[in-house]
Amino acid sequence: MTSSASPDPEPEQHVWLVRHGETEWARLGRHTGRTDVPLTETGREQALALGRRLADARFGLVLTSPLSRAAETARLAGFDGAAVVEPDLREWDYGALEGRLTAEIREDYQGWSIWTGPWPEGETVEQVGARADHVLTRIHAADGDVLVFSHGHFLRVLAARWLGLPPTSGALFALSTATVSILGWDRENAVIETWNEDCHLA
Repeated sequence: MTSSASPDPEPEQHVWLVRHGETEWARLGRHTGRTDVPLTETGREQALALGRRLADARFGLVLTSPLSRAAETARLAGFDGAAVVEPDLREWDYGALEGRLTAEIREDYQGWSIWTGPWPEGETVEQVGARADHVLTRIHAADGDVLVFSHGHFLRVLAARWLGLPPTSGALFALSTATVSILGWDRENAVIETWNEDCHLA
């Protein structure tokens, strides 16, 4: 993978990325892939704050992961009627590592990282990158700006692929819960305009 899936991107198009609000597992640092962990009360409050942050923006397409923590964030942020479920926006499938802390995983796999693996019974980083490319193809076909509600590791891979970087480069982009990031353009070059913005949570 050396370039993002981009048949004919519109240079003026912006893609707004929203990581879902806080969950108990996210707060504890547990790898939360396909387990449908709900938002905490703090997470719900964060979603409402996201709604205020996004209120003045206009989107031609709103996409959400099918997992409830992302879909609920979209609903509380005011996009319940507009958000379209996109299965490829679901979080990385951590397989046998689901629900575990990095320190616990490293007891079995010395020096382990989600970006280097292994991923027993789960998705490889290349498979997650392929899903991100599918999402980018849908985004580039949209008319206008796109708003995406998804998950931490997946959105980091998506940003890497937007820039034409390998999916492993998602390791370079820290992303907190309930943050806003904006992907855009500098002339013909895909860029990150805003990353991990959380001022709406203050």
